[in-house]
Amino acid sequence: MKHKKQIVVIASLALVVTFIQCSKAFEKVDEASASVRASESVNSEKNKSLIADGKQIFRFDTFGDEDFWSGLLHIDKAILGNNNGGFGPGVSPIDALNIGLKVDVEALTPEVIAGVESGDIKLNDPATTLALLKLNAVVGVKGNFSNEGALQTIGITCAVCHSTVDNSYATGIGKRLDGWPNRDLDVGGIISLTDNALPIANMLHVSEPTLRNVLDLWGPGKFSAVLFMDGKAFNTETGNVAANLIPAAFGLKNIELTTYTGWGNISYWNAFVANLEMHGKGNFSDPRLNDPKYPIAVENGFYNVMNNPDLITSKLPALRAYQHSIDAPKPPNDSYDHGAAGRGKAIFLTKAQCATCHPLPLLADNKLHSAIELGIDNFEASRSPEGKYRTTPLGGLFARTKGGFYHDGQFATLRDVINHYNDHRSLNLTTSEKRDLEEYLKSL
Repeated sequence: MKHKKQIVVIASLALVVTFIQCSKAFEKVDEASASVRASESVNSEKNKSLIADGKQIFRFDTFGDEDFWSGLLHIDKAILGNNNGGFGPGVSPIDALNIGLKVDVEALTPEVIAGVESGDIKLNDPATTLALLKLNAVVGVKGNFSNEGALQTIGITCAVCHSTVDNSYATGIGKRLDGWPNRDLDVGGIISLTDNALPIANMLHVSEPTLRNVLDLWGPGKFSAVLFMDGKAFNTETGNVAANLIPAAFGLKNIELTTYTGWGNISYWNAFVANLEMHGKGNFSDPRLNDPKYPIAVENGFYNVMNNPDLITSKLPALRAYQHSIDAPKPPNDSYDHGAAGRGKAIFLTKAQCATCHPLPLLADNKLHSAIELGIDNFEASRSPEGKYRTTPLGGLFARTKGGFYHDGQFATLRDVINHYNDHRSLNLTTSEKRDLEEYLKSL
């Protein structure tokens, strides 16, 4: 009996010890879980802060490019006009809207809105443009003013090309739509405001009239970034001006090839554009540009740019975080036939072979493809280091229909794209299948 009691006591002690050990183990698990949650919370807050910083950079940071746009091109003086200490007629809000610049209605004060509506503030007066610049209301254009209120310099930001507005107040005036390509923007027209185009013409080894003609041929929503690397103004295969559509900056998370011809990832291209196209003050290096195929880049040392201080490199992580936070927008619910889109999705995934290069969920394969695969000319691909075209993600197609499709807008409509691939790949799509496929593409 005594022996049985000892066994019971020992068993009870064992249970107590086990319970204590388990409790400690659970405490350790709880502590570990709490630590993970705390770490995730800290990381989440850091990411939110990084995105917020990137938003400000995207919208308002010129990276010090005022030396180019004001110091060299005198665009600030062109905006001012003769009556305000500049040259020429000046740039009124109406002029600015006509060349595709946009106005952020949320930056306007109630007094300004009331003045516009009453007619007291004139939209045909360059002085009104200065007032809008003081409010940071001209999307992508940053004005710098003296203490006395005089415009000293202007610079441009990422938003000038890669933001537009929703036209909620008037055409060209509304709430910002960051990441949407501004297919109204006449980049060539803006550069042509200069009274000092000769330095650019000399860099490209052409006359000033030739340069101005090329800038005029670009038209709204197009720009030729590689022109300032290789000096090629025209497509040697088609004879058309060599200018590409301004691309979207939304829906790029997990997209490894940011540009039409796969130059690099988003941080590479942000650095390329900020340094070599916007003419900001940073450090940039790409040995691939030190190649005879890029004579302008070689002559000007664009393959290894150094500035002190570097106003660009430290900002690239935040800029990437913001751009990657911008999801592709969804089309209006009434902008496509839902039933047809449902049928079109099945065609997209099967008979039309679209998903071969545009697999879900990215609607892109992060691969490069030859011009022969795509059935188009090789000119633009041949200008890139890789010599191929990347697969463009299809999300938010409705937001970038203006100007056409493919890098240079060579297909005016989605139906033109479908007809091209129907012929190129011998798909034998029926008329109804083409319609359904088009509706699905409109739904993305």
